[in-house]
Amino acid sequence: MTTVHGTRPAVRVGGATGVLTDDEVRAFIRGRLDAVDLDGRSVCILVPDGTRTCPLPLLLGAVHAALAGRVTRMTTLIALGTHQPMSDAAIARHLGFAEGALEATYPGMTVLNHEWWRPESFADLGTIPAARLAELSEGRLTMDVPVLLNRAVVEHDVALVVGPVLPHEVVGISGGNKYFFPGVAGPEIIDVSHWIGALITSAEIIGTTAVTPVRALINEGAALVPAEKLSFCAVGEAGSLNLHSISFGDTISAWADAAEVCAATHVHYLDEPVHRVISLVPAMYDDIWTGAKGFYKLEPAVADGGEVILYAPHITEISTSHPEIVEIGYHCRDYFVKQWDRFKHHHWGTLAHSTHLRGAGTYDLSTNEEHFRVRVTLATGIPEEICHAANLGYLDPATIDLDAERAAGSFVVPNAGEVLFRLR
Repeated sequence: MTTVHGTRPAVRVGGATGVLTDDEVRAFIRGRLDAVDLDGRSVCILVPDGTRTCPLPLLLGAVHAALAGRVTRMTTLIALGTHQPMSDAAIARHLGFAEGALEATYPGMTVLNHEWWRPESFADLGTIPAARLAELSEGRLTMDVPVLLNRAVVEHDVALVVGPVLPHEVVGISGGNKYFFPGVAGPEIIDVSHWIGALITSAEIIGTTAVTPVRALINEGAALVPAEKLSFCAVGEAGSLNLHSISFGDTISAWADAAEVCAATHVHYLDEPVHRVISLVPAMYDDIWTGAKGFYKLEPAVADGGEVILYAPHITEISTSHPEIVEIGYHCRDYFVKQWDRFKHHHWGTLAHSTHLRGAGTYDLSTNEEHFRVRVTLATGIPEEICHAANLGYLDPATIDLDAERAAGSFVVPNAGEVLFRLR
């Protein structure tokens, strides 16, 4: 059902308990898309990269089956944000086709990485004025923000977001219009949105179902997108590829509906703070830039003076795409705020990542001393000297006995990075 304003209220299958069968997923997607006037139109499908867990071959296969023969053009765009581009082999595994055989599985469909490093990738949608940004950010920032978006979205009639909804350190809960900004956006709005989130702090914003200042900003940018914007927002079962629910509608209503399910399934509450966490970072995170989610999702539940150990022997680099983070290191928010003239020329998204991983703390400009609420230690393949240079602790992963850690009372978290832990 479409309202007079052109919005599409959310419809959902499933809920916070139980999981959907593959047939239920396919039937829901088919039924929803059959009810939308898509004949003779072109569709850009925005999907997550490999750092998000969801049964993407199932979802994309159902979308393709519902659109094939109806639409004039179908392009799948991988919303990298500023993550490392996916290789052809990785894309094939991610989307569920044999490498080199895209046409056999998804006839008529083109697949693109979001090439965020190429200026020619972008279309200019306009500018969010400084006064409006001040309003959206609740006074935190005042500046004009150019709104650049991958031109593939602009060059299609319909933009269809297909992906999971999870607690997120910058926006509160991911999904919906976040696939546009920062998913396939230009650097300016990415930097501004991430820095607003950093100013609020990850521990405060993460898991929030409300429209946070960051969500308000990306919704403002999305309003400039000329395509009709629709979304399948999925909530997965933690630790599996099963789905609790799928919500469909416009990108705002579908997100809001799915966010409520996400808050019920992906936010776990502890009665007491934990002092030592062993966060088992899964292989889908291949550097600390992405694997830091193993800290973000635990920080709110850690006691003052506690420690989060990111256990990821497979990770050998701080960041594959953002080497400046090694030069800057990891610091609390006030370290940057109180020395803004020194750091403002760096990418603000990099500064935001720095504060998100280092967590809450204080900085005394007169003594150049930082004090952190929680210690952050890497038990990875990154050398000790690089960890210390980045202002992080180091532990040889070979010295960690997980059974002994559990027996000693450590909080060992498998598949860290998607479930948020908070205190009750």
